Amino acid sequence: MELKEYQKKTLDVLFKYLESLYEYRLKNITLTQTDPEFAIDYPKMAWEKTIGCKYISRKNALGKPLPNFYIKIPTGGGKTFIACHAIDLVNKIYRKRQTGLVLWVVPTTQIYRQTLKSLKNREHPYRQVLDISSGGRTQIVEKTERFSKQDIEENLVVLLLMLPSAARKNKEVLKVFRDSGGYTDFFPPEDDRTENKRLLDAFPNLDCFEEKDVFGAKIVKTSLGNVLRILQPIIIIDEGHKAYTPNAKSTIEGFNPCLILELSATPPKGSNILVNISGQELNREEMIKLDMHIVNKSTTDWKEAMLASIQKRNFLEEKTKEYYSSTGENIRPINLIQVERTGKDQRHSKYIHAEDVKEYLIQQCKISPDEIAIKSSEKDDIEGIDLMDKDCQIRYIITKQALQEGWDCAFAYILTILTNPGSQVSITQLVGRILRQPFARKTRIPELDESYVYCFRQKAKDLLASVKKGFEEEGLGDIYKRISFKEDDGEIDETKEQKIHYRKSFQKFEGKIYLPKFVIQEEDRWRDVHFDIDILSQINWNEIDVEPVKNLTLSSLETKEQELTVGLSSEIEEVIQVSDSTSLNGGFDVDTLFITRHIIDVIPNPWVAHEIADNVLGSLIKKHKDKKIVANNIVYIIEELKKTLIKERDRLAENIFKDMITKKKIYFFLLSDKGAYELPRSITVRKNLKRLVRDDNAQIQRSLFEFVPEDDMNQLEQYVAIYLDEQEKLLWWYRNMSRQDYYIQGWKKNKIYPDFVFTTKEEQKDNDYNDIYVIETKGIHLKNEDTDYKKNVFELCNEIGSKKEWKEINSEFGEKGIEFQVIFEDEWKKRIHEIFG
Repeated sequence: MELKEYQKKTLDVLFKYLESLYEYRLKNITLTQTDPEFAIDYPKMAWEKTIGCKYISRKNALGKPLPNFYIKIPTGGGKTFIACHAIDLVNKIYRKRQTGLVLWVVPTTQIYRQTLKSLKNREHPYRQVLDISSGGRTQIVEKTERFSKQDIEENLVVLLLMLPSAARKNKEVLKVFRDSGGYTDFFPPEDDRTENKRLLDAFPNLDCFEEKDVFGAKIVKTSLGNVLRILQPIIIIDEGHKAYTPNAKSTIEGFNPCLILELSATPPKGSNILVNISGQELNREEMIKLDMHIVNKSTTDWKEAMLASIQKRNFLEEKTKEYYSSTGENIRPINLIQVERTGKDQRHSKYIHAEDVKEYLIQQCKISPDEIAIKSSEKDDIEGIDLMDKDCQIRYIITKQALQEGWDCAFAYILTILTNPGSQVSITQLVGRILRQPFARKTRIPELDESYVYCFRQKAKDLLASVKKGFEEEGLGDIYKRISFKEDDGEIDETKEQKIHYRKSFQKFEGKIYLPKFVIQEEDRWRDVHFDIDILSQINWNEIDVEPVKNLTLSSLETKEQELTVGLSSEIEEVIQVSDSTSLNGGFDVDTLFITRHIIDVIPNPWVAHEIADNVLGSLIKKHKDKKIVANNIVYIIEELKKTLIKERDRLAENIFKDMITKKKIYFFLLSDKGAYELPRSITVRKNLKRLVRDDNAQIQRSLFEFVPEDDMNQLEQYVAIYLDEQEKLLWWYRNMSRQDYYIQGWKKNKIYPDFVFTTKEEQKDNDYNDIYVIETKGIHLKNEDTDYKKNVFELCNEIGSKKEWKEINSEFGEKGIEFQVIFEDEWKKRIHEIFG
């Protein structure tokens, strides 16, 4: 599973913070070795250095500084995937180890089951990230399962725990602190008073029995809770803002964590927010179904609203057949139906009951019972069913509130609200259940890339308020306006779409502005270059050079790691020291299939991937004459192999791409009949979107279209747009929309969608344009290999363009030039100023 851009940004920020955190932690150790009074708040100092905003300090139960922060990410943004990558970074950068304990805390049974299922499945991307991090030595355990001291020393152990919103004395919490006798190897013998005293001196918050031994000494419980306190785990908290009271949070801090990472769509006030991902960023990465269309039927009969939503679902299923025929991917649209009652003793009342709806669907709508499921506290027809499986028949799920938090199925397209206007049943949390986009990418069939809500006799104001609240609780408040609301067949004006045309002064350019694209001639037509078909398929994997990996120097010991060790001096005083330690990873076999699974995203052919993995492993075993040495370095080998394969794939792809240009198999054309891109003649926006204005609140004047929504731009893009609009030598500018407008397909899979297209004025004619500029803006934190690639592609475009006499192939374009540029956040004003002189 590839990381999305916002996920890469998140992990990049986390990486930098952890580097700084490690640096200041070592400084703190050095200072406190001289005098404990010299201790510094190293999490705060690291935060201020890398993040810059205010940091709220916390301490664990041992009184030590506790690094704690939130990653704010909307529902559907891949919190679990990010958490797995975060564990890898924390271990590598901050803890300097591959093994140890992670306590993963979730708030609900639904989330617990989903997370456990994913993490235990070795084929799931979440588990694969953890396996790469640990070298295939990952254990996923529940609180009822035992793990040993050796397990912790040799594996990455992830303990999944459901801690409800409750105080310390909650039944579930008490189970964790119960003396079970199953963890004795973490504790000294009960009769060893000296070691028990040392343990309690090091960890004074360990739970002890009320009765003391015959010498009056405390006896430590050999409980799971005490094991957690001794191991000082990384703690991952999923949706903490909804599930944990202050008392419960105190319990978590009482586990003596070394770091707490919380993931939430809506962190509470006063949180340390490391990264704030917006709904717009998810939308740009095609993670959610927008727009959302709400139809409020004026009828008093719930059956009419139900029937309308059935018709919509059937229509969507017909669209999925089109999608399947072109992609081979199956989508089965699901209609979530919210009723007022589900209890078996509540049916014969004035309220709309789940069984009434099911009966209506079967008897009057002729829907098969196999396609209908009820999900309630009493009845769970979807328990253990994979709703995404192609053989699953379920198309309707009837519920009251049971599908709120934690339920996840990207096939859910429609929410049908069968609650009366005065009902107290909330729709707020159900809204988010239909937003996730199947396969995390748009289908390019508009109806399958949007979501739908049907209801009846709802008060428009109250309904929209509930939906808005739902968006906000899902972390999507910034895209709430992507809602279309209809009262039967009439729309409310303030949310209606409107078509925007060119400004009057620019209308003469309509249909005459073209941008070049890389195209291929296929018989008598021209088509866009496709990476998989035209480039990847031509790579000769035998030309991959993996010699650097085959010649890696491996150590019989793990790389020396600098780690913190808690020890005791002869005076029984706690000391913390930094030591270099080495340990042998005995007992792990070399697994070619394990490596193959982790390079298959680079080499799509599993047979070739397996052959390469086998070749590399065979060479390394032959070189080092010991499988155990290879096994000890398996993570290092995989990391280096993936780096090499990606580098080699990109090298060969670039050669193929440029060779096809030289041999005139790929062209960079401007003519519309040969595949060039024509700027749209109109755009569609919603009336209630905020208009982009200049810094002095004056209307923008030089945008190609009369209206430019502010919502479609991040802060840097807004700055650039406004600055462009103020340039006297600029004729017009256009905001190029990602995933739907102009793009360049280079020799890597992802298309390049520039941010802006703008033109300078013709010197002799103020109302005509001279050169066209295509620019991509990048934040400073995104200066990386991907940015270098985009710069190289743009340079190639400029090189090809400079050799062309555009006037010979496009009379409208004449002698005008086209220039492509990548502009960074720390230089954008200077670069734009250079363009306009």
